[in-house]
Amino acid sequence: MSVKARILIAEDEERLRRLLGILLSGRGYDLTMAADGAEAWRLFQDNRFDLVLTDVRMPELDGMQLLSRIKEHAPETPVVVITAFGSIESAVEAMRGGAVDYLPKPFEEARLHLAIERGLEMHALLKENISLRREVRTTYNLEHIVAESAQMREVLAMVGRVAPTNATVMVLGESGTGKELVTRAIHEQSKRARGPFIAINCAAMADSLLESELFGHERGSFTGATNNRQGKFEAAEGGTLFLDEVAEMSLEMQSKVLRAIEMHEIERVGGRRVIPVDVRFIAATNKDLHAAVLRGAFREDLYFRINVFPVLIPPLRERIEDILPLARFFLSKFAQEMGRRTPHLTASTEKILLQHFWSGNVRELRNIMERMSIMAAGDEVGSDILSCALAQPGSTGFGGRMGENNRAENSPLSVSGFSLDEHERRLLMEALSRSGHNKSKAAKMLGISRAKLRYRLDKIGLNGEGDDPHGG
Repeated sequence: MSVKARILIAEDEERLRRLLGILLSGRGYDLTMAADGAEAWRLFQDNRFDLVLTDVRMPELDGMQLLSRIKEHAPETPVVVITAFGSIESAVEAMRGGAVDYLPKPFEEARLHLAIERGLEMHALLKENISLRREVRTTYNLEHIVAESAQMREVLAMVGRVAPTNATVMVLGESGTGKELVTRAIHEQSKRARGPFIAINCAAMADSLLESELFGHERGSFTGATNNRQGKFEAAEGGTLFLDEVAEMSLEMQSKVLRAIEMHEIERVGGRRVIPVDVRFIAATNKDLHAAVLRGAFREDLYFRINVFPVLIPPLRERIEDILPLARFFLSKFAQEMGRRTPHLTASTEKILLQHFWSGNVRELRNIMERMSIMAAGDEVGSDILSCALAQPGSTGFGGRMGENNRAENSPLSVSGFSLDEHERRLLMEALSRSGHNKSKAAKMLGISRAKLRYRLDKIGLNGEGDDPHGG
């Protein structure tokens, strides 16, 4: 059963007060009557109301004074003001004072109901907005981001230092490491937190479409442009514009973005008017931008312009201390969403999680935990469920892609040399990950015997009991 909306009615004229009660009680509202403004103010301070309906002319405390106190005490509460016939000045004053609507005497019943309904709808939307803002602030509060490792604690410390400034930030890291989480945290901890956070993926669209999305367009500027349209730069006014996958922009588009960042102004596609923009810029990429500059694929001037304060998020496999806390966080989150008790991870499950390569980083871990939450039937998640979840197609593989080109691209071999033991360890871990920790399958992937695999795992301390739930 829905909760009745609580309405406070302040009217000194008894006949009109009684009439308002009759007209509104039939709509299922919970009504409270006050004979003057002073009484209404006392009631308002002691109770919660979803809307206030008040006359202007009342003894002791008039409607305008009551409106002023309500807006100072609880600005989200909608107030509808009843004004005298032909009193335009009162109506204008009421709207300027924060009233959502006014009713000139004598008013029609339909007009009364419409004003009340609009006010309550506005109140509901405002409450929802406040709730969502509170949820966002909590989610992206630095204290609520899971970070047990020294590397991630340093990342959050850097976020805390740069957030209050207006500096351009470059967030670097592999796909799935949490670049947008860090970006949102920077925005929410900044002085622009009350402004919009606008994100755009520069790799998701062609140049012509990206230009229109970023800068907007004028009517008739191209086929299908039937109206003037704001772009992301204008939409982010007073807030933050997040340019994700910035390395994927063409050189021509990079030039236009550079001008907008440097000049703090844009021109819409097909337009001639220069539009000033007050926006903070944050960019992100999973590519080596410096290498792209050397190849001529990225403008050096834009690189230096957006790389004012770089924040590097390490891959999950390099911050082992975060794996289990993140896994428990996601399990709890999904269990709550599914209306279940949060299962706990067994020791063998935890060991597999710690040994997994996590090529998809936190995004992969999140997906695996969601899959396990669905599959788990009891109060614990055993290694059999985890191995089954890991064996699902698409759950592993470097960056979610397989193939010779990818192996070459991510090869650790370089002119400066590398650790052969570490390379062997990573190959073994990845083979175990991709096989769902079935040693027979892992050995086949590596082109060695099962006995040789066991020997190599023993050598690096990864051949614990209970790691092979399939018995392969």
